[in-house]
Amino acid sequence: MNASYDVKFWETRRNKSSKKPSYEVRWKVGGREKSKTFGTKALADNWLSDLRQAAKRGEAFDVETGLPESMLKAKKARTWYAFAVAYVETRWPHSAAKSREGMTDALSNVTPVLTSDRPGRPDGETLRRALREFAFIPADRRPAPSPEIAAALRWLEAASLPLTALEDAKHTRAALEALSLLLDGKAAAASTFRRKRAVFHHALEYAVELEELSANPLDRVKLRRTKANGEIDRRVVVNPAQARELLVALTYCGRKRGPMLVAMFACMYFGGLRPAEAAGLREKDCHLPESGWGLLTLERTRPQSNKRFTDSGEGHDERGLKHRDDTTTRDVPIPPELVKILRAHLETFGTAKDGRLFRTRTDGVISGSAYAKIWKQARSYAFTPEQVASPLAARPYDLRHAAVSLWLNAGVHAPEAAERAGHGVDVMLRVYAKCIDGQREIANQRIEGALAS
Repeated sequence: MNASYDVKFWETRRNKSSKKPSYEVRWKVGGREKSKTFGTKALADNWLSDLRQAAKRGEAFDVETGLPESMLKAKKARTWYAFAVAYVETRWPHSAAKSREGMTDALSNVTPVLTSDRPGRPDGETLRRALREFAFIPADRRPAPSPEIAAALRWLEAASLPLTALEDAKHTRAALEALSLLLDGKAAAASTFRRKRAVFHHALEYAVELEELSANPLDRVKLRRTKANGEIDRRVVVNPAQARELLVALTYCGRKRGPMLVAMFACMYFGGLRPAEAAGLREKDCHLPESGWGLLTLERTRPQSNKRFTDSGEGHDERGLKHRDDTTTRDVPIPPELVKILRAHLETFGTAKDGRLFRTRTDGVISGSAYAKIWKQARSYAFTPEQVASPLAARPYDLRHAAVSLWLNAGVHAPEAAERAGHGVDVMLRVYAKCIDGQREIANQRIEGALAS
């Protein structure tokens, strides 16, 4: 490889010479200009972002092809396994911890399927561990493999099918079938299948961009699955009285843990915050007047993931708001009741050293499993046995669903409710369609009035 670190990039531009809209990415390596054309601006921008990220990481670029070392490795891959390892290496810097975990999970499902009948195949659990805990982790973050894992990786390298084998529909279908099943052989939820299929589809699109495949083979294989509409089950939504009963019940859960979490759960119900947003809430983000409405200015979140997927090496990364630029903030007006709860929380418990409102005894971020355990206990105190057995507020996240449902049913305009919740309007209306009460009667009255006029 004739390598150079002398790289220059230009912004994506519209290709005016073609009748069909196309977009051109241009860059220069060692004084030699390179370009690549894409059918959409999004694809072109993604490619340019990959190139820039590689340069930012200090990768050398090949003068002949114009590709950085990581892309060149993927382009030269002859097997699906080698390609998938290179793909993860390339995508890792672009992805949040939960996205990395999802990418690794999906590729670990399909890779054992895309192998030949080579003797000495390790058991499924060993193969999955070898992929999730070693192969699909960047080289500089991998632990030392045990002899068992090393043997499994050698088998994968030898048995993996050529990348071009995916142009045969039977192999692509086998991969999709693997994505549609859970580890116990039962059918995966439609949303789970859709999420994993999206990862596989993107990986194959990347192979097409590198010209290792002529077209995405998934486009030729149809696997019928029930479509997930993403709508919230209205049975999970608590009313205001039930929400307050749950908050009171939390004060009886342990000497400190339950009382310390009251304000966190109150933020989810009265403010519609996501759990990761509540976990990242700092004192400086809160405007809490002595009377009237307050304001939360959300800026940082603390999403939880496995330590091997986070940049910090801890269970929680610090990130910007979901689906937003790192510098974007979101204002959430909060009612006097929540203002009072937060003021009491600060007076009683103070903050962590970095200003966070909600913390463990050692100033850490409270884990999802810890507050889920307390939540389960609070439900048993606040609800009847029949309600405990029902889906009603089964998860802390259901408090957020209850908040948005309450806003919409109170007549808050959809754009305002979406802004407070951090949703797109179209997504919010689709997700909460079944939770909006009284709309049929209102529609009937309006139609009747129009007919009578």
